[in-house]
Amino acid sequence: MPGVTTLATFVLAAAASLFMAWAIGAGSSGSTPFAPAVGANAISVMRAGLVVGVLGFLGAVLQGANVTQAVGTELIIGEPLTASAAIVGLLTAAVLVAIGVFAGYPIATSFTVTGAVIGVGLAMGGAPAWAKYAEILTLWTLTPFVGGGMAYLIARLIRGDRFDEDRLIALLGGVVGALIANIRFTFLAPSGQQGSIASTLAPALGLPAAAGFLLITLAVAAVATAVLWTALTSSRETGQRRFLLVLGGLVAFSAGGSQVGLALGPLVPVLDAVAIPLWAILVGGGFGLLIGSWTGAPRMIKAISQDYSSLGPRRSIAALIPSFAIAQTAVAFGIPVSFNEIIVSAIIGSGYAAGNAGVSRGKMGYTALAWVGSLIGSFVLGYGIYAGVRLVV
Repeated sequence: MPGVTTLATFVLAAAASLFMAWAIGAGSSGSTPFAPAVGANAISVMRAGLVVGVLGFLGAVLQGANVTQAVGTELIIGEPLTASAAIVGLLTAAVLVAIGVFAGYPIATSFTVTGAVIGVGLAMGGAPAWAKYAEILTLWTLTPFVGGGMAYLIARLIRGDRFDEDRLIALLGGVVGALIANIRFTFLAPSGQQGSIASTLAPALGLPAAAGFLLITLAVAAVATAVLWTALTSSRETGQRRFLLVLGGLVAFSAGGSQVGLALGPLVPVLDAVAIPLWAILVGGGFGLLIGSWTGAPRMIKAISQDYSSLGPRRSIAALIPSFAIAQTAVAFGIPVSFNEIIVSAIIGSGYAAGNAGVSRGKMGYTALAWVGSLIGSFVLGYGIYAGVRLVV
């Protein structure tokens, strides 16, 4: 049984983690997934906040283990985070994210939490995990170019005259279906692992591994294409709006699976001391995201959907497809990623496809500075505050 002091310290760390989860739910995971759909008038701001909260909770529980483990154990070498270090890191990051929420600027939570955790870890005497940092920085650097570039290309194709719009959007629905067949869930694999629909059904149906994987992926893609084509031929406007809502839901689910790790990761090294399983804190973290989405997300949804670019259904579809793909890639590899960076980059890319489409360059500049500042600031504050705490205590 854990001692009273150990348990009390963990409770305080868990409270800091819950505050961080609320800030993330109110900021990146709660606001960004449905911002394009809101911008295209496919769903209201308040309804988007309610829906994204539920889907984020499910994503946290079903997909949150990978990023949670990475943030908790792979950012620092040699010195596992203590409960006191987790408290300092989480509170530092949460305060910065909360400032962004109330100021109306989307602070990148992955930058903030990563910087704070590395700062407190180095202040404890740990060594830098250079290989992991290179992996993280590679994804962070490529995200604006890959996400924005893909969104620009998709938006140009949809707006152009070379392809039939309905057929092209239906095929894009098939691409999304193929991605769905291959995203990983904890309940489809043994404990501690994750499995996809394709990888699980192939052996269950007695199909060879590679061939079965391909056949199931193609089957899901074909069904998604047929369903969306039917909706589009019935009513283009209705079909596009429904597709937008599905895409927003998928991105919200992915956000929960990724962002919950930023709130819970620092607690992982101290779980053994209090005998609490990982799934239990995933549920708690998902609940924090849910409350944050319901109480704080509408403000940020409005900021992202209206302040960065004037969005229509086609540009919103172009923004959400690469966002979903990048988010699931990050979840699969256990890399903390900024959903603000993903969505904002995709929105800007799709906006430029329409000749700027109301893209606010001033807002873009301030946001980029906020991202860089949050990484550097959280690192400096995390290191300095924890070093000061150690000197005093």
